[in-house]
Amino acid sequence: MVYDCLKLVFVRSGSAIVFSEFGHQPVSVGDAVLIGPNVLFSAEPEDLVTLTAIYVDTDFALDQLFWQHSTILHDRLDAQGFAEKVYSEPAQILRLGQDRAGMVTPWLDEMVALSIQGSFPQRFNRLQVLWFAVMDVLAPHIRISPVRLTPLQRARSRPVLPRTRRFAPLRREAMLAREALHENVAHPWTLGELAETVRLSPQQLTRVFAEAFGKTPIAYLTMLRVQEMARLLRETDLPVAAAGRRVGWSSRSRATEAFIEHTGLSPSRYRAMRPVTTDHPENGTVVR
Repeated sequence: MVYDCLKLVFVRSGSAIVFSEFGHQPVSVGDAVLIGPNVLFSAEPEDLVTLTAIYVDTDFALDQLFWQHSTILHDRLDAQGFAEKVYSEPAQILRLGQDRAGMVTPWLDEMVALSIQGSFPQRFNRLQVLWFAVMDVLAPHIRISPVRLTPLQRARSRPVLPRTRRFAPLRREAMLAREALHENVAHPWTLGELAETVRLSPQQLTRVFAEAFGKTPIAYLTMLRVQEMARLLRETDLPVAAAGRRVGWSSRSRATEAFIEHTGLSPSRYRAMRPVTTDHPENGTVVR
């Protein structure tokens, strides 16, 4: 099945054959599997197997990544691209070993118990403590790509608003609609046209898409356009109106309105906060 979230699967007992981007691989006690968003994963028990899964909202993970690397990320909108470069493997098997897996086991049990209780607001901080404890053990085993990044000046940009999330298998129509939006952000999409491409009614598409991604298709498109416009403002000298047109907004006022709503800054103010680049002829490097 495919989920629009990060997924961590821990083998508590027994063994299984798991399938994902890495092919078919055996896992047993002491192993964990990290699966990225929208990545196929399945497991076939060899006999009896006990698994514990943690589902991690992508927005939550990106927020954590931003604060973890806030000295090199310009703002919250940089985190998505950074994650794609650094965590380039869509799925990984983490060979923790039985000793480290034993450390994690009581934390997983407590997280499961708190989840069953459903007292998330009241026990929020305890769940955070447990999550960070688990990740402290896992992090050294997660393979990352050797991406060289130049430190960037921090910007006080408001993070993207959180989404309502329902963890469930994704409908194919929702995935196809999402892919269409990503592939052509600047297209003047209407709900009717997008619904026609996936052979659903507009009402059906809105419901299916919102259940999968926490936003309506048009709200999701607006988010994508803001992210791309922010990149253009950081990396090019395009005027604000031209950057807006590049991502699909014919009106500067509409582009500005959407940008402020998502980042808390006007496009001009956002651009003014980008780092100043200085060339050094003596060594050919660029300092930001």
